[in-house]
Amino acid sequence: MRTSQYPDILHHGAVTGTTGSCHELIADQQRSILIDCGLFQGRDIGPYGANADNLQIDFDISRVQALVVTHVHIDHVGRIPWLLAAGFDGPIYCSEPSARLLPIVLEDAFRLSFSRQPKSVERYIKLIESRLRPLPYNQWQAIFPGLQVRLQRAGHILGSAYVECKTQKDITGDSKDTTVIFSGDLGAPHAPILPAPKPPHGCDILVIESTYGDKNHEHRKTRRQRLEATLRKALQDQGTVLIPAFSIGRTQELLYELEDIIYRNAGKQAADGLPWNQLPIILDSPLASRFTEVYRQLTPFWEAEALKKVLSGRNPLQFDQLLTVDSNAAHHKMVRHLAGSARPAVVISASGMCTGGRIVNYLKAMLDDPRHNVLLVGYQAAGTLGRQLQHGARQVEIDGDTVDVRVPIETMSGYSAHADQAGLLRFVKGMKKPPKEIRIVHGDPKTQEILRSLLRNPL
Repeated sequence: MRTSQYPDILHHGAVTGTTGSCHELIADQQRSILIDCGLFQGRDIGPYGANADNLQIDFDISRVQALVVTHVHIDHVGRIPWLLAAGFDGPIYCSEPSARLLPIVLEDAFRLSFSRQPKSVERYIKLIESRLRPLPYNQWQAIFPGLQVRLQRAGHILGSAYVECKTQKDITGDSKDTTVIFSGDLGAPHAPILPAPKPPHGCDILVIESTYGDKNHEHRKTRRQRLEATLRKALQDQGTVLIPAFSIGRTQELLYELEDIIYRNAGKQAADGLPWNQLPIILDSPLASRFTEVYRQLTPFWEAEALKKVLSGRNPLQFDQLLTVDSNAAHHKMVRHLAGSARPAVVISASGMCTGGRIVNYLKAMLDDPRHNVLLVGYQAAGTLGRQLQHGARQVEIDGDTVDVRVPIETMSGYSAHADQAGLLRFVKGMKKPPKEIRIVHGDPKTQEILRSLLRNPL
């Protein structure tokens, strides 16, 4: 092949859906890198047939020299165990916070899919840690001769980055320098804890996510008011507000906002006979608890407003009303207690799309009781239980049983950690050197087409 055909990009996931992110930047005939290697969820399927039930690596990895991780959400890193099983033995580059978080995510994925044997898990985590190459933001790193990468803050979750890749001219002069940017998942502006992403100077090729390319989010102030109003209404019913949430990112944002609501309403009633400062906020996810502890330890990466609260003596992620549930026995006891009692509470539990995890047990026990409420605060992929609830299903199947849905279901897209349509357009149009080519990934087909149309024909 002629060198002038490079760089090239192959997309191994998140092509016509929002999960399974995996993109290969091919620098020359012998060498490439992967950007992410994520889990497929719901009905999403990869270009070669991989899906949630078949995660074996189904593409050639013989030329892959390294993996670059944009962030540690499972739909971007959850397929790494299968990548290692397929023979990948290269380094894993990521931001410094992601290097703290990634072993926790992959330990959980390994336990669920490969082995719960302590010695096997320990060997696997040591292997992962030996491969990690943490990178500071805004610093070029040579991956191999002719290819450099640089991470920039993406504002999606702690440690998230978009990746600038620079391929350089070869010695024959047959190719030119080319800059390729992979957006990963871009964060929303004005989100708590993390600074918003800033557009890069420019690039030749942009690979951009499109999760919310068809809609705009509520303003942060409005969504906090809606969250408070939703809680007041739900708690008057003497029931539990169930919030399915990703263990990392969404959970910490919710805790941050709930602490602020309780702080602002000191001395006031959340519901009849229930002061705000006595409202239990129950975090029932061991994984989310571990992530939250790491978030607390990495305050230097927080944005200014959050740091100001910490310096004033508040702890947005560790307040008095926050209760954590760790053991499986304690979890089942809590489900029975909240389903059978009239004690108002807020429960945050994974998974965010209700595809598994402890939230499923709460839903199975409570969906048929109208005292309770379900608040969906994140994207719900096609084929997931969360999408069924969001679209008004009156009956759902959980663990083989049919469950009636009698609880109110509310969606608040303003709590998405993703940039909305305006944010995505701002990221592209903010470049001083506009990309010559834009590839739209990580979105439903209709959403991708709407964003594509706006980028072709700006308003």
